[in-house]
Formats: sequence, structure tokens, C-alpha cells
Amino acid sequence: MEVVRPKVYLVGETRAVYTGITEYLEDVGAPEWVTDAPSDIEILCEIMGRLCYKSFKPGLNPNVSKIREGNDTYLKNIIHTKHGSVLEHGQVNFIFRNVSRVFTHELVRHRMGVAISQESLRYVRLDKLSAFVPMLIEENSDGMTLFSDTIEKLEEVQQNIAKIYEIEGIKDFGLKKKLTSAFRRVAPIGLATSIGWSCNMRALRHVIEMRTDPAAEEEIRIVFGEVFNIVSERYPNLFADYEVKIVDGLPHVTTANRKV
Repeated sequence: MEVVRPKVYLVGETRAVYTGITEYLEDVGAPEWVTDAPSDIEILCEIMGRLCYKSFKPGLNPNVSKIREGNDTYLKNIIHTKHGSVLEHGQVNFIFRNVSRVFTHELVRHRMGVAISQESLRYVRLDKLSAFVPMLIEENSDGMTLFSDTIEKLEEVQQNIAKIYEIEGIKDFGLKKKLTSAFRRVAPIGLATSIGWSCNMRALRHVIEMRTDPAAEEEIRIVFGEVFNIVSERYPNLFADYEVKIVDGLPHVTTANRKV
């Protein structure tokens, strides 16, 4: 058995199309508008918010005589006033590797504003098994021995059942798929796997708060603690209202301004 730790990869993000932005600003009567946003996602969230009120400059909307300057100030107000729909325009794409099916079963409960693609064990045949070991098991020698022995035994089961059905010599991929699907039924739920997860920024804020909470499961707290480290550095104005406390050795990310 190989002991692994979850890994987080940011593999994509929403990009701004600057020619379109320029054309829109000229059309709306604010060609001189500029932003100091540190990322394309923050640019788009600001633009989408400003178009709601036509607040690119004073006087553009007769009801608006003063506007908030600066992306950080603007997004801080968006978050404070809970105008969360504006944040849905920015999306990030992650791959989570070496996460268990315990983790993925928890993750897929978050469905609003997300897209999910998981490694398929109908197609990917198991041979070597790897797993994340929770802290409570790792710290207990007897528990760790039993955990390791069980995973290793199930690894042998995967190898032996493949030999029984002589899957290596089968040319028909349809049959291989059926057998691979059957074999996975004796794989542990703690098996390490990979999942692609895309999420808009409004939903991401919610998931980070929910899944770094001390009551959340350990593995998902580890993953979303790392997710927060990545997004708070890359999109600082969208996460400036958060504070991080260490609880049970893991980050708890929270803000008083919840449900944005």
C-alpha cells in the first residue's frame, strides 16, 4: 500500500476578452474606464456589477453622482451587500489528486455552480492501491497496522481476481470494461483517486467555509485549506474578508459576512 496525501492543482480559470470589454465600454459611454483588478476574474466580477447600476463613472446613470473607485473597494462592497450573483461570472477549474472516494462522496453534495468529472473505475483497472491515512489512525500503531494490512489485502484481491479472469489476455474492450467494473466492487472507499472540479466564485466561497469548518471531515478540510491558499493569493480582492484560524492542526477559513 502506498500512503498518499491529497494534491490540489488549479488548471483553469475564466479569462476576460479585452476587445469585447473595450467595445462594450465605448458603446455604453465609458471608454475611459479602467480597473486595477489583479486578475481577469476580478475584472469580470467588477464589470458585471457595475453594469447592473451603470456605475462606470458619475452621471452615466442619472441616479448615481458618486462611484466607488478601485477593484478592491468595489468588490468589498459587493460582498458586504451580498450581491453574490455577480461573483458567479468567474469560474475556476481544479484537479484534486490522491483524494479518496470518501472525499468525492462528500464533494459531490455541492452541486450548485459546479461541474465534476471523476476518474472512472469502469475503465481504469485497479492494480496498486494507495490511500490517505487519517490522523487518528496514523497516530495509533495498532490502528495503522490494521489499516495497512487491510488495504494491502484488498490490493492482492484486485491482482488475484484479474488473474482468475485472465483479463490481461482479453482483446474485447467491452468485456474488459464489464470485468473492471465488477472488480471495483471489492475496492475500498478509502482508495485514492482523481476528480476534476470546476466552480464559480460564489459557490467556492460557500464551499471553502463549509469544508474548512472544524466539524468537516479531515481530508476535505486539508483539500479546501489548500484551495483557499491558492485562490486567496490569486484573487485577493474576492477573499480579503476572510480570516484563518488553525483548529486541530488544520485551517478554519471564516468570515462574519456569510452566505454571499
